Amino acid sequence: MDFTPQQAILELGGAFYDPVQAANFPKTVLRFRNDRAAAQVGLEGLSDDKWLAHFGRFEPLPGAQPQPLALRYHGHQFRVYNPEIGDGRGFLFAQMRDDTGRLMDLGTKGSGQTPYSRFGDGRLTLKGAVREILATEMLEALGVHTSRTFSVIETGEELHRNDEPSPTRSAVLVRLNHGHIRIGTFQRLAYNQDTEGLATLTAYVLRHYYGEDAGDDAPQRLLAHVARRTAKLAGQFMAAGFVHGVLNSDNINVTGESFDYGPWRFTPSWAPAFTAAYFDQSGLYAYGRQPEAIYWDVMQLASSLRLIAEEAPLVEALEGYAPAYHDAVTTAILWRLGVLPRGAEQDRPLVQALEFALGSTGTPLDRFYFDAFGGQLPDHYGEPFAELRSQLTGYQARKPRDHPYWSGDHPCAMLIDEVEAIWSSIAQADDWQPLQDKVAAVRRLGEALA
Repeated sequence: MDFTPQQAILELGGAFYDPVQAANFPKTVLRFRNDRAAAQVGLEGLSDDKWLAHFGRFEPLPGAQPQPLALRYHGHQFRVYNPEIGDGRGFLFAQMRDDTGRLMDLGTKGSGQTPYSRFGDGRLTLKGAVREILATEMLEALGVHTSRTFSVIETGEELHRNDEPSPTRSAVLVRLNHGHIRIGTFQRLAYNQDTEGLATLTAYVLRHYYGEDAGDDAPQRLLAHVARRTAKLAGQFMAAGFVHGVLNSDNINVTGESFDYGPWRFTPSWAPAFTAAYFDQSGLYAYGRQPEAIYWDVMQLASSLRLIAEEAPLVEALEGYAPAYHDAVTTAILWRLGVLPRGAEQDRPLVQALEFALGSTGTPLDRFYFDAFGGQLPDHYGEPFAELRSQLTGYQARKPRDHPYWSGDHPCAMLIDEVEAIWSSIAQADDWQPLQDKVAAVRRLGEALA
């Protein structure tokens, strides 16, 4: 398709963002370009030189906004409200349409300081960029509504960090997102008692991300959309065995798309208490608490919208989250199991039996889904899986196991030891082959599941 630039963000006006300049990096070495994602927005034809110019030095794309914009927002961070955040090491670089007509953003991570950097250097470690490649590729393969890592360019600076060996290498990352409007964007306006801004932002999101006009009921319609979309995301996280790690309200996109991967991990087994972040000592964002954590964030959106809407319709919209989540987690688990749904009365007992069997045995998640794809449990899954085996009777496979992926001996997983080994190859020997091999393997998994 042709590149179709947009400048929709400018409709909001200067109260929502600050024009900024990208850092002038010592060098720009292309380490990852996602031509699969680029093809969906008409940019796959860029030469490597043009790619570096646009995504390493941030020369404007033709027809796109002339200058990067750091977006303004607030948010709850581990349930503590922080009015002093915003785009501190990233910005919105460009907007365009994708091949389905959706409005998309190209946003950055590690592109330099902004008015919201506070005491940070505005940079990104190369390790952080590599981890985000791995997270987004795996989540996309597992059917999760995620941003995609579009570009990673090494920038030649030495960074000092407290939580990893320093100095360490630096990078600038570009991600392709279905929007960058966060719950925290609304919270900032509510904090400032800016009712006009809330109405403007509500209309913008409805128009550009949900294809609806504003009206008297715009706030509750928006909240209902966000509740359903984020509930679906929570269900996809659970089926994928993914732990985001930092589900703060400034990290929840109102389109329901997951993004911004820091201390993420995939849980090895169905372990509700498993956490991704070493600093999450209370387990607030543990694997099994993610649906509740995301709901709490959506409640903060409802609280913000209360300034421009009555309480009762907002409460009604919030009540859609729980049933949407139960439907979503059931759908996502059946999809990963490779069976066709039969209806809520049969599907939910199946999911309950699966959760019990996996939770009581500690069976590796990736191994189980690999073995059980298509609905046939191998004989070595014994008594704890008896009820699940019984529940699977009568389910039809949604596709045959005829992809070459299923002929292998081991599932494609993304556990922390392998992630660290991939990074170690880069850090110690500048060997990028393990990363390239892993991305290829993950995409093969995605083809097998799709």
